[in-house]
Amino acid sequence: QVQLVESGGGLVQPGGSLRLSCATSASIFSIYNMGWHRQAPGKQRELVARIFNGYMTDYADSVKGRFTISRDNAKNTVYLQMNSLKPEDTAVYYCNAASPMYPDYWGQGIQVTVSS
Repeated sequence: QVQLVESGGGLVQPGGSLRLSCATSASIFSIYNMGWHRQAPGKQRELVARIFNGYMTDYADSVKGRFTISRDNAKNTVYLQMNSLKPEDTAVYYCNAASPMYPDYWGQGIQVTVSS
């Protein structure tokens, strides 16, 4: 069974930073594009950032310049470095493995709360 294991969430003050991690198996990491989505209370889940196998990246306009997605192929892990956090970044963040040829996979979600 495919697992995406997220870590690194928590409570941070506005302006602070957090780094989320998502680890998975080598078989998934080698063929899937990896991404992060988030869902705030009462809102739809939205794409935050994604990174393709060729290392091309894509970001939501709301996080450009503040968030950075990266992948470590040796560790089968994708990261989301979040800087200059705002209260509106508060949400449950989900790791996602996506492929045009195979079913998507999702992590269990991890809470990020930005509050003073």
